[in-house]
Amino acid sequence: MTTTIGIAGITGRMGRLLAEEIPAVGATLSGGTSRTNPDLAALAARSRAIIDFTNAAAAQSTAAIMAASGKAWILGTSGLSAADEAAVEAAARHIPVVYASNFSAGVNLVLALAERMGAALPAETYDAEIVEMHHRQKVDAPSGTAIGIGRAVAKGRNVKLDDVIESGRHGHTGPRKTGAIGFAALRGGQVVGEHSLIFAAGTEHIVLTHRAFDRRSFAAGAVRAALWAVSRPPGFYSMMDVLGMA
Repeated sequence: MTTTIGIAGITGRMGRLLAEEIPAVGATLSGGTSRTNPDLAALAARSRAIIDFTNAAAAQSTAAIMAASGKAWILGTSGLSAADEAAVEAAARHIPVVYASNFSAGVNLVLALAERMGAALPAETYDAEIVEMHHRQKVDAPSGTAIGIGRAVAKGRNVKLDDVIESGRHGHTGPRKTGAIGFAALRGGQVVGEHSLIFAAGTEHIVLTHRAFDRRSFAAGAVRAALWAVSRPPGFYSMMDVLGMA
């Protein structure tokens, strides 16, 4: 019996790609929700997993529906607030949740390297800056992937990102704070996603860059996560778990 997978937001840009990827790997597309057909509970009832790239505003209500459904939830929505993330973590006590800022295998390798670099390069001498660019329609900044990279660096340095983040500098900001992790967000054209992590010291610069040219890599990773999650117990998982890198 094939794995049945539903798509929250099936008419969106990612939803349409997911609808192609699911049957391509031998799974069954069980349907999807849209603005004209928003019944997520009904979709979950006929699915083993739901892949969700919808709006952050729906995260808390979706978390409640998915927790009650007992089905795996693959969440790739960016721009979640602290309250949204708390609701997702609460749902993970009842169902397997794979939550990732980016489902690309390449980006997750970047995250692993970012943590190791954060641990190896002292904050006192290596300034960490993250530059990202996306298409002009993207509504949140910095991107979820950029925040994920920042969290990886902060974890390597044994600090919390919220305590050291510097984003959107403007005007007379004064000198850069030692240990800060800076963010710059660029928007324009139809860029799928570009992220660069820069460690700048007085004697050298180290730059780690990932460029996405096709959103299909995100869709393929999300489907891979769904196939992995359906056989897992309730828990809060990352793409690192799916890739066997946790």
